[in-house]
This record gives sequence, structure tokens and C-alpha cells, in this order.
Amino acid sequence: MPPRHALYSIAEIRQIEQAALAELPSGTLMQRAGQAAAAAAMNLLQSAPPGAQVLVLVGPGNNGGDALEVAARLAHTGSAVTALVAGATPSSPDAQRALQRAQNSSTVFRDSEFLPEIACVQWALIIDGLFGIGMDATRPITGVYRSLIESVNRLGRPVLTLDIPSGLDADTGAIVGTVAGAGDAPAGIAVKAQQTITFIADKPGLHTCNGRDYAGAVSVAALALDAQHFTRIPPTMHLSTIAEFRHSLQIRRHNSHKGSNGDVVVIGGAAGMHGAPVLAARAAIHSGAGRVIVGFIGAAPAFDSMQPELMCRPVAQCAFSSTVVVGPGLGNSDTALAVLQNALQSEAKLVLDADALNLIAANPALHKIVAQRTAGTVMTPHPLEAARLLHISSAEIQADRVAAARRLAHTYHATIVLKGSGSIIADLQNHIAINPTGNPGLATAGTGDVLTGIIGALLAQGWSESDAAIGAVWLHGNAADELVAAGQGPIGLTASELIPLVRSSLNRLCKQYGT
Repeated sequence: MPPRHALYSIAEIRQIEQAALAELPSGTLMQRAGQAAAAAAMNLLQSAPPGAQVLVLVGPGNNGGDALEVAARLAHTGSAVTALVAGATPSSPDAQRALQRAQNSSTVFRDSEFLPEIACVQWALIIDGLFGIGMDATRPITGVYRSLIESVNRLGRPVLTLDIPSGLDADTGAIVGTVAGAGDAPAGIAVKAQQTITFIADKPGLHTCNGRDYAGAVSVAALALDAQHFTRIPPTMHLSTIAEFRHSLQIRRHNSHKGSNGDVVVIGGAAGMHGAPVLAARAAIHSGAGRVIVGFIGAAPAFDSMQPELMCRPVAQCAFSSTVVVGPGLGNSDTALAVLQNALQSEAKLVLDADALNLIAANPALHKIVAQRTAGTVMTPHPLEAARLLHISSAEIQADRVAAARRLAHTYHATIVLKGSGSIIADLQNHIAINPTGNPGLATAGTGDVLTGIIGALLAQGWSESDAAIGAVWLHGNAADELVAAGQGPIGLTASELIPLVRSSLNRLCKQYGT
């Protein structure tokens, strides 16, 4: 089995696969894949009547061979299986043997002329075996296969996809054929599945960018490969879990005081944008910081009436000697630029977000200061901010979010949180974590401010930059998931609603795992 929660690139999967094929009898991996996928299909068919109609989409490569194995096995269980071979049949010897087994079963074979009739059948399940990880990532699906995918997506029937939804890039989660620089709308198309069973090991593209929308629930079938195949290629990517940051969880000591839990200074709040730093500060105080100061670029309010524990000051009265969050509502004035430069030149641990990132992107001198800092730095860009920082388009960022996060970490010598569906955390050791929590309810104003406050609080309590980033993003997304589960979103979910649930989760985890 691969290490738990590990993610592997296509190139790494290929190395593992070739090593295994050299040791196993011909056809073993395809048969194991078919067996695992058939079991997953049978689970999805539990509530279907006997003889339920199953449509198996067969592609021209080994993914099609896997689909034929599934077709043969399901036919033997009594399902009414139709195998749709819209183009060429798979040609590899293993796939040809799978084709023979399917032809010897009760599976009914159809070609592309069957496409208009697909909508006339009440399919209990559709199995996508068109294209696997071997697709050319630069060429969108066209012709009869595009028409087939469009038809399947319109049906709204349950879809189980084999290895990777056809048309989705397993490395990036982008739709194959998306043109960088041509806007965010993909030129390609992909199968939308309710469930994906992925083979050998999990892939990053299933969990970021378009992955979560297209892959659905993901399960891994390791195909009984020997552990040595995975130990030869230690993973550099993984899904974020509590295990990644549990060693940083701390039980509060009775013999402690507010100074024991660290100070957080939040800098921002230009005229008309006071809410952003206040959200960050409220998140910081509820995430365990001992004391939180809000430094306003604009006129400072006397206090926060909803959270009077916060200390509100003009930015000129704030010292940069602890953990500092810079950016929420900062603006782009000369004062903002000067304050940011002072923060960057300090020895404080920094969380940089929003306008701080835009100012850095627009000022090469600040870029150099960030990259040369010796104190810890966490940067939390969304795709457009990341594009500005790297001087490329947001489409190019989204085309390969993992590569973009790694490049940002290397360029700015910082821990990076690239926000979005499947937020990516990249550290200075070239490790990548993809966060599995969160939902579309987070796509609303202020949620990024809350995230920066959580990161700042964890840093102030002694967490490393990587642990603080991974832990905060997980807690932030989990809070949104709990709200949605309780019926309070995703539509209409607000940033401030996240804060009490982050506090509850953090206390629960500290009680369970803290030292």
C-alpha cells in the first residue's frame, strides 16, 4: 500500500507501475483493477433492482481495458451491461484479453451509432473508462468522445470513473485542453463523476482545481502492489490531515498567562476597509492568541464593540516584535507601503495577505526583502494574487496549481497557501499538502481574512510555519463543512460564522491529541 494520504504524480505512478509489471504475470494489474472497480460498482448498485442497466464507456487505451474487465465481471453478476466502444478498441495484449472475456459474457456491445439512444435508457450506473492518466494534457477531447461525454454529463445519472475522470489532468486537476491566458473557461471537457476509484495511488489532480467538482468521492485501489514499490519513491505530496499538525496541538497549562500564548498584531484597515482586519483579529483571539492588537492605516476606532478584548490602535503605535498579520484591508497608499516595508524588515513572524501581496507584486524591492527574510513568512494568495506575484496570468496559475505554489515558495522563500478548491500549502522543503476540507461556502468576502487570523494565532503559539498553514487551512475548511452539514450554507455562509467553529474544533483536537 502507498503511505496513507500520499499523492503521486503521473510520472511517479508510471515508475511504480512499470516496476510492478516487470514482476507480475501479464494482465495481473488490469484484472486487479477490474476486480476492484467491479466491487465499487456493485456497492453503488446495491439499491438497484436485479438486472439493472449499466453503461460502460470503453476507451482506446488501457483505461478501456480496465472498463472491459469491469463489464465482464458485472455481466456475470446479473447486471444488464452495455459496453459502448465509440472509437477504436483497446489494442494492448492485456486489453485484448479483457475484450475477449467481455465478449464471452452477456455484455452487449455498441458503437458510436448508439449515442442518440443513450438518453432513452434508465441507466442505474455509468462507468467511465474512456481515458486514463495517459492523455495528452495539451489536447482537449474532441469528436465522438466529446459528444459522448456531453451526453453522459447531461443525463445526471450516477457515474463511477476509473482512475481519473476522462478529460481531467491527474497532476493538476485542470480540464485537459484548458488554454492558459484565454480566461478561466476550459476549452476541453471532462466526465463529471459521483465517485472515482483511482488505481495504484491517489493523484493530486483529484483534489484541487476542478478535481473535487469532477471526481466526486475518491477511493484508492492499490492493486495489492508490494510496499517496496512505494518506498522507492517517497511522496512529496499528500492530503492534509490532522496527523500532519497534531504534534503542534497543545494543552493549556494552568500555570500560564496571556503572554504564554503569544501576541498577534493585525495591520490593515484603510478607510472603508475596517472590517477586514477586525475579522482577522477576531479569528486570532478565538484561535488562542493571548493578546491581539489591530493597527489601522485609517482612523482607528476606539474599540470593537463586538469583541472588546481587541486593542484598536493607529498603526503608528504598533510594534512589529511578535507575530504580525499584514494585508487585510491595507490598501495601496504610500502609508500602507511604508508600513509593509517596516514589517518586512522586522524580525517578526509574518502572515502576508491581500493588499500586502499586491504591493509586493508591484514593487521589486519588496520582493527582494521578502525573499531575504530570516524570520518565518507565510503568504496566502488567491489565484489572481499569485499571478501578480509571479507576473503571469491567473489561468496559468490554475493550469498547474501545484507547480505555481512550489514556484512561489522558492521565489519568495516563504510557506505558501495557494487558496482555492483544494488549497495548496507549499513549504521550503518542496513538500506539498493539498487540503481536503472546505466547500463553496468559503467563496465569499472575508473568509481569507479569517484564515490569516487563524494562521497568525497558531504561529504566535509556537507552531512552525508549515504546521500553522496546514492546520489553519484544515480548521478553516472544516468549520465551513460543519456549517453546511448543519444546513447553514454553502449559500449565504458568512466569514464571521466560521470563527466559533474553528475555536470548538481546536479545543476538541487539543483535548484529544495535545501534549
